Amino acid sequence: MSRQQRGRPSPPPAIGSGDLDSLLRAVARAEQGAFDLVYEQLREPVYRQVATVLRDPAQSEEVTQEVFLELWSNAVHYDPGKGSAAGWALMIARRRAIDRVRSSAASAVREQQAAPPAELSDQTHEAAAQALDRERLARSLSKLTGPQREVITLAYFGGHTHRQVAAILGAPLGTVKGRIREALIKLRMAMTSDD
Repeated sequence: MSRQQRGRPSPPPAIGSGDLDSLLRAVARAEQGAFDLVYEQLREPVYRQVATVLRDPAQSEEVTQEVFLELWSNAVHYDPGKGSAAGWALMIARRRAIDRVRSSAASAVREQQAAPPAELSDQTHEAAAQALDRERLARSLSKLTGPQREVITLAYFGGHTHRQVAAILGAPLGTVKGRIREALIKLRMAMTSDD
């Protein structure tokens, strides 16, 4: 061996589609093309592992990318004595997927706690609408004549029949019905013009 040959670094071994353990060690040494081969061999199993936990294709894709980023950046920490490269990758995939589920659940709980209960919001909205309706009705009633307001109050707020209203007022039934009809027409016009 000549002096020149000893001083030169030897070329890296050619990367083939060999076993994942060797490929992952090559990724740790930053050998060109090694990560592409790891990705090709593990893409489907990692995605399946993640999708089994998440059941959402979009999130599964995202988490799968996170898994490969972790594999690439932590390849130096892979220890073949603790298990196969595929097992290590699938363990990372499962852990990442479970973390995403926990994170999503925690986020949903935070949002639910921050939002007022829907029934409370509905009740508040209903109460406000009723208050506005009562206000509008009071303004509209004030536009009626005294006799019209009297028959409406007895019939609709007092719960009396038209005959009972006629008896209470000592007025003919036809007169009471006419006043109620005129009062309702005026109320409808007043209520719709307030909108």
